Amino acid sequence: MIYSTATVPVNPEGQKPLTREQVWKGLELKARDARQFLPPGLCTRCDVVEESATHIVREATIAGSDLREIITFEPGKKVTFFQATGPREGAIINELFEDEKGALQLKFYCYTGLRGKKPNGPEEQAEQKQFDSEDKGYKAALLSTLKRTRELLAEGKL
Repeated sequence: MIYSTATVPVNPEGQKPLTREQVWKGLELKARDARQFLPPGLCTRCDVVEESATHIVREATIAGSDLREIITFEPGKKVTFFQATGPREGAIINELFEDEKGALQLKFYCYTGLRGKKPNGPEEQAEQKQFDSEDKGYKAALLSTLKRTRELLAEGKL
């Protein structure tokens, strides 16, 4: 089982401040089309194939793997990506919250396993290491998401 987590401040010093509502809109857009929010080239296809009042289903190619995700929303708070098909099974969560000082934070966490691989085997250990990497892991994806949200806001598209 792979568990990874990363938390970044939404409004670090020197950055244009974002409101909870603006970050939430960015997370919704990211759920619909991850290509423009993840680091360049990481996501090459992302299509919403089903929609309801409570969730969407998307098919995507991320890091070279085809996958299908059921994505649920807790408005203003949390987006959960359930890995329905693809190399991983489990859930990936993006959550907005205020820390003890009232500063807005964006947190990523996941509980996943690799389909068809030995639990905690070499493949899962390598994946754990990659997820936790500062420059290629989920912290980088959080920072990329906030950067793109700021760009969309500046372009008047948010």
